[in-house]
Amino acid sequence: MNFSTLLVEEFDGYSVLTLNRPNALNALNQKLLSELKDFILSFKDSKQRALIITGSGEKAFVAGADIKEMQELTPDQAHEMSLNGQETFQMLQDLPQVVIGAVNGVALGGGFELALACDFLIASEKAKFGLPEVSLGLIPGYGGTQRLSRVIGLKNATYLALTGDMIKADKAYNLGLVTEVCEPSGLNDRAVELAKLVCSRGPVAVGLAKQAIYEGYSKALPEALALEADIFRRTFATKDHQEGITAFIEKRAPNFKGE
Repeated sequence: MNFSTLLVEEFDGYSVLTLNRPNALNALNQKLLSELKDFILSFKDSKQRALIITGSGEKAFVAGADIKEMQELTPDQAHEMSLNGQETFQMLQDLPQVVIGAVNGVALGGGFELALACDFLIASEKAKFGLPEVSLGLIPGYGGTQRLSRVIGLKNATYLALTGDMIKADKAYNLGLVTEVCEPSGLNDRAVELAKLVCSRGPVAVGLAKQAIYEGYSKALPEALALEADIFRRTFATKDHQEGITAFIEKRAPNFKGE
Protein backbone atom coordinates (compact mmCIF):
# COMPACT_ATOMS: atom_id res chain seq x y z
CA MET A 1 0.00 0.00 0.00
CA ASN A 2 1.14 3.53 -0.77
CA PHE A 3 0.79 6.17 1.96
CA SER A 4 1.47 9.89 1.97
CA THR A 5 1.83 10.28 5.75
CA LEU A 6 3.38 6.93 6.69
CA LEU A 7 6.59 5.12 5.82
CA VAL A 8 6.46 1.32 6.06
CA GLU A 9 9.56 -0.88 6.07
CA GLU A 10 9.30 -4.67 6.22
CA PHE A 11 12.00 -6.91 7.61
CA ASP A 12 12.23 -10.57 8.55
CA GLY A 13 9.42 -11.01 11.07
CA TYR A 14 8.83 -7.37 11.92
CA SER A 15 7.92 -4.04 10.35
CA VAL A 16 8.81 -0.43 11.11
CA LEU A 17 6.08 2.18 10.77
CA THR A 18 7.30 5.78 10.70
CA LEU A 19 4.77 8.57 11.12
CA ASN A 20 5.90 10.93 8.39
CA ARG A 21 4.75 14.54 8.60
CA PRO A 22 8.08 16.07 9.66
CA ASN A 23 7.15 19.63 8.71
CA ALA A 24 4.19 19.39 11.11
CA LEU A 25 6.12 17.45 13.78
CA ASN A 26 4.10 14.38 12.70
CA ALA A 27 0.85 15.88 13.99
CA LEU A 28 -2.15 13.58 13.69
CA ASN A 29 -4.37 15.03 11.01
CA GLN A 30 -7.34 13.08 9.70
CA LYS A 31 -5.38 11.93 6.66
CA LEU A 32 -2.74 10.32 8.86
CA LEU A 33 -5.38 8.68 11.07
CA SER A 34 -7.15 7.31 8.01
CA GLU A 35 -3.94 5.88 6.59
CA LEU A 36 -3.00 4.48 10.00
CA LYS A 37 -6.32 2.66 10.16
CA ASP A 38 -5.78 1.24 6.66
CA PHE A 39 -2.29 0.10 7.62
CA ILE A 40 -3.50 -1.60 10.80
CA LEU A 41 -6.16 -3.49 8.86
CA SER A 42 -3.57 -4.79 6.40
CA PHE A 43 -0.95 -5.55 9.06
CA LYS A 44 -3.36 -7.53 11.22
CA ASP A 45 -3.51 -10.39 8.74
CA SER A 46 0.17 -10.32 7.80
CA LYS A 47 2.72 -12.89 8.92
CA GLN A 48 4.80 -10.25 10.65
CA ARG A 49 5.19 -10.82 14.39
CA ALA A 50 6.08 -7.34 15.64
CA LEU A 51 5.61 -3.70 14.74
CA ILE A 52 7.82 -0.77 15.69
CA ILE A 53 6.20 2.66 15.58
CA THR A 54 8.30 5.83 15.58
CA GLY A 55 8.23 9.37 14.22
CA SER A 56 10.24 10.98 11.44
CA GLY A 57 12.87 13.55 12.29
CA GLU A 58 14.63 14.12 15.60
CA LYS A 59 12.17 16.41 17.39
CA ALA A 60 8.86 14.58 17.56
CA PHE A 61 7.24 11.20 17.84
CA VAL A 62 3.90 12.97 17.38
CA ALA A 63 3.45 16.55 18.56
CA GLY A 64 -0.32 16.09 18.95
CA ALA A 65 -3.45 16.38 16.89
CA ASP A 66 -3.58 18.86 14.03
CA ILE A 67 -5.04 21.89 15.84
CA LYS A 68 -5.90 23.70 12.60
CA GLU A 69 -8.32 20.92 11.68
CA MET A 70 -10.10 21.35 15.01
CA GLN A 71 -10.69 25.08 14.79
CA GLU A 72 -14.06 24.99 13.02
CA LEU A 73 -15.44 21.72 14.39
CA THR A 74 -18.96 21.64 15.79
CA PRO A 75 -19.53 19.64 19.00
CA ASP A 76 -21.03 16.78 16.98
CA GLN A 77 -18.08 16.79 14.57
CA ALA A 78 -15.69 16.79 17.52
CA HIS A 79 -17.51 13.76 18.92
CA GLU A 80 -17.10 11.90 15.64
CA MET A 81 -13.43 12.86 15.54
CA SER A 82 -12.93 11.50 19.05
CA LEU A 83 -14.69 8.24 18.25
CA ASN A 84 -12.63 7.79 15.09
CA GLY A 85 -9.35 8.33 16.93
CA GLN A 86 -10.39 6.01 19.75
CA GLU A 87 -11.39 3.32 17.25
CA THR A 88 -8.08 3.59 15.40
CA PHE A 89 -5.99 3.34 18.56
CA GLN A 90 -8.10 0.45 19.87
CA MET A 91 -7.49 -1.38 16.60
CA LEU A 92 -3.78 -0.85 17.16
CA GLN A 93 -3.96 -2.22 20.70
CA ASP A 94 -6.04 -5.19 19.51
CA LEU A 95 -3.45 -6.34 16.98
CA PRO A 96 -2.33 -9.91 17.66
CA GLN A 97 1.25 -8.80 17.00
CA VAL A 98 3.38 -6.96 19.52
CA VAL A 99 3.50 -3.19 19.02
CA ILE A 100 6.64 -1.42 20.26
CA GLY A 101 6.58 2.36 20.49
CA ALA A 102 10.00 3.94 19.92
CA VAL A 103 9.41 7.48 21.16
CA ASN A 104 12.11 9.60 19.55
CA GLY A 105 10.93 13.06 20.63
CA VAL A 106 7.89 14.82 22.02
CA ALA A 107 4.72 12.73 22.38
CA LEU A 108 2.01 15.21 23.20
CA GLY A 109 -1.78 15.02 23.15
CA GLY A 110 -2.81 12.59 20.45
CA GLY A 111 0.81 11.47 20.13
CA PHE A 112 0.89 10.51 23.80
CA GLU A 113 -2.44 8.72 23.33
CA LEU A 114 -1.02 6.82 20.36
CA ALA A 115 1.98 5.80 22.44
CA LEU A 116 -0.34 4.55 25.19
CA ALA A 117 -2.01 2.21 22.67
CA CYS A 118 1.34 0.47 22.03
CA ASP A 119 2.10 -2.66 24.05
CA PHE A 120 5.23 -1.15 25.53
CA LEU A 121 7.44 1.87 24.99
CA ILE A 122 11.10 2.70 24.84
CA ALA A 123 12.13 6.32 24.74
CA SER A 124 14.97 8.53 23.65
CA GLU A 125 16.54 10.69 26.34
CA LYS A 126 15.06 13.61 24.36
CA ALA A 127 11.50 12.29 24.62
CA LYS A 128 8.83 14.23 26.48
CA PHE A 129 5.27 13.21 27.26
CA GLY A 130 2.22 15.31 28.03
CA LEU A 131 -1.50 15.90 27.64
CA PRO A 132 -1.71 19.67 27.05
CA GLU A 133 -5.34 19.73 25.92
CA VAL A 134 -6.59 21.64 28.99
CA SER A 135 -4.41 24.58 27.90
CA LEU A 136 -6.66 24.76 24.82
CA GLY A 137 -9.87 24.45 26.83
CA LEU A 138 -10.24 20.81 25.78
CA ILE A 139 -9.66 17.34 27.19
CA PRO A 140 -7.85 14.38 25.61
CA GLY A 141 -10.21 12.66 23.19
CA TYR A 142 -8.30 9.66 21.83
CA GLY A 143 -8.24 7.59 25.02
CA GLY A 144 -5.80 9.57 27.14
CA THR A 145 -8.04 10.06 30.15
CA GLN A 146 -8.66 6.31 30.31
CA ARG A 147 -5.46 4.54 29.25
CA LEU A 148 -3.04 6.72 31.17
CA SER A 149 -4.52 5.99 34.59
CA ARG A 150 -4.36 2.29 33.82
CA VAL A 151 -0.62 2.60 33.21
CA ILE A 152 0.67 5.06 35.83
CA GLY A 153 -2.17 5.15 38.37
CA LEU A 154 -5.05 7.49 39.07
CA LYS A 155 -3.23 10.31 40.86
CA ASN A 156 -0.33 10.58 38.44
CA ALA A 157 -2.67 10.49 35.45
CA THR A 158 -4.93 13.09 37.04
CA TYR A 159 -1.97 15.39 37.58
CA LEU A 160 -0.85 15.19 33.95
CA ALA A 161 -4.33 15.56 32.48
CA LEU A 162 -5.39 18.44 34.73
CA THR A 163 -2.18 20.46 34.57
CA GLY A 164 -1.12 19.80 30.98
CA ASP A 165 2.42 19.47 32.33
CA MET A 166 5.11 17.65 30.35
CA ILE A 167 7.43 15.03 31.78
CA LYS A 168 10.83 13.98 30.51
CA ALA A 169 11.86 10.45 29.62
CA ASP A 170 13.48 9.71 32.98
CA LYS A 171 10.31 10.70 34.84
CA ALA A 172 8.25 8.57 32.43
CA TYR A 173 10.53 5.64 33.23
CA ASN A 174 10.14 6.16 36.98
CA LEU A 175 6.36 6.17 36.56
CA GLY A 176 6.45 2.89 34.64
CA LEU A 177 5.30 4.51 31.42
CA VAL A 178 8.36 3.45 29.42
CA THR A 179 10.37 0.27 29.92
CA GLU A 180 13.73 1.83 29.18
CA VAL A 181 15.41 5.07 28.11
CA CYS A 182 18.05 5.08 25.37
CA GLU A 183 20.55 7.48 23.92
CA PRO A 184 18.94 9.07 20.84
CA SER A 185 21.42 7.41 18.48
CA GLY A 186 20.67 3.97 19.91
CA LEU A 187 16.87 4.11 20.04
CA ASN A 188 16.17 2.49 16.68
CA ASP A 189 18.74 -0.26 17.19
CA ARG A 190 17.26 -1.10 20.59
CA ALA A 191 13.75 -1.19 19.14
CA VAL A 192 14.96 -3.65 16.50
CA GLU A 193 16.61 -5.81 19.20
CA LEU A 194 13.31 -5.99 21.06
CA ALA A 195 11.38 -6.76 17.87
CA LYS A 196 13.77 -9.61 17.09
CA LEU A 197 13.44 -10.90 20.64
CA VAL A 198 9.65 -11.00 20.25
CA CYS A 199 10.04 -12.73 16.89
CA SER A 200 12.04 -15.52 18.56
CA ARG A 201 9.11 -16.40 20.82
CA GLY A 202 6.07 -18.50 19.97
CA PRO A 203 3.82 -16.18 17.92
CA VAL A 204 0.56 -17.85 18.94
CA ALA A 205 1.57 -17.75 22.59
CA VAL A 206 2.60 -14.08 22.35
CA GLY A 207 -0.75 -13.16 20.84
CA LEU A 208 -2.67 -15.15 23.43
CA ALA A 209 -0.63 -13.69 26.29
CA LYS A 210 -1.45 -10.22 25.01
CA GLN A 211 -5.12 -11.14 24.82
CA ALA A 212 -5.09 -12.49 28.38
CA ILE A 213 -3.47 -9.33 29.73
CA TYR A 214 -5.79 -6.84 28.05
CA GLU A 215 -9.02 -8.78 28.46
CA GLY A 216 -8.26 -9.71 32.05
CA TYR A 217 -7.22 -6.25 33.18
CA SER A 218 -10.75 -4.89 33.43
CA LYS A 219 -12.18 -8.03 35.07
CA ALA A 220 -12.39 -8.98 38.72
CA LEU A 221 -9.50 -11.27 39.71
CA PRO A 222 -11.52 -14.53 39.81
CA GLU A 223 -12.85 -13.88 36.29
CA ALA A 224 -9.43 -12.87 35.06
CA LEU A 225 -7.84 -16.03 36.43
CA ALA A 226 -10.52 -18.14 34.76
CA LEU A 227 -9.74 -16.35 31.49
CA GLU A 228 -6.04 -17.08 31.93
CA ALA A 229 -6.70 -20.78 32.59
CA ASP A 230 -8.84 -21.03 29.46
CA ILE A 231 -6.20 -19.35 27.29
CA PHE A 232 -3.48 -21.50 28.90
CA ARG A 233 -5.52 -24.54 27.85
CA ARG A 234 -5.67 -23.22 24.28
CA THR A 235 -1.88 -23.04 24.02
CA PHE A 236 -1.73 -26.79 24.59
CA ALA A 237 -3.69 -27.32 21.39
CA THR A 238 -0.94 -25.68 19.32
CA LYS A 239 1.98 -27.24 17.48
CA ASP A 240 4.14 -24.39 18.74
CA HIS A 241 3.79 -25.58 22.32
CA GLN A 242 4.94 -29.05 21.32
CA GLU A 243 7.91 -27.58 19.45
CA GLY A 244 8.80 -25.28 22.33
CA ILE A 245 8.83 -28.03 24.94
CA THR A 246 10.67 -30.46 22.66
CA ALA A 247 13.30 -27.83 21.86
CA PHE A 248 13.77 -27.11 25.57
CA ILE A 249 14.29 -30.80 26.37
CA GLU A 250 16.65 -31.21 23.42
CA LYS A 251 18.52 -28.02 24.40
CA ARG A 252 18.12 -26.30 21.05
CA ALA A 253 16.43 -23.17 19.75
CA PRO A 254 12.74 -23.72 18.89
CA ASN A 255 11.50 -23.39 15.32
CA PHE A 256 8.06 -21.90 15.79
CA LYS A 257 5.64 -21.95 12.86
CA GLY A 258 2.79 -19.97 14.35
CA GLU A 259 0.54 -23.02 14.43
